[in-house]
Amino acid sequence: MIDRLEKEVDMLERHLQVLKMVIENEPIGIVKMSNETGYPHHKVRYSLRVLEEENLIEPSSQGAIKTERTVEFVDELDDKLDDIIDKLDGMKIEDVAEIEG
Repeated sequence: MIDRLEKEVDMLERHLQVLKMVIENEPIGIVKMSNETGYPHHKVRYSLRVLEEENLIEPSSQGAIKTERTVEFVDELDDKLDDIIDKLDGMKIEDVAEIEG
């Protein structure tokens, strides 16, 4: 049950790392991103496709570049992550004694 969540968080981390590289180094290609992150080409390509589907990046002849939507997404990201963290914190089962008793 938790394994799926962990995999999703790992994938989100990769997508966001790829997005950050695009923002900081645009235009940037798959090979350079793969070399700098250590992720295989196919995983970088997948992250780029997901980011493109979300309109956060777009392809250019020199590599991926950010879009107008990128700034808005980045501005909202921290708040959304904080909300998720709060929700996860609320899901903790901290007092095992209550369960056993």
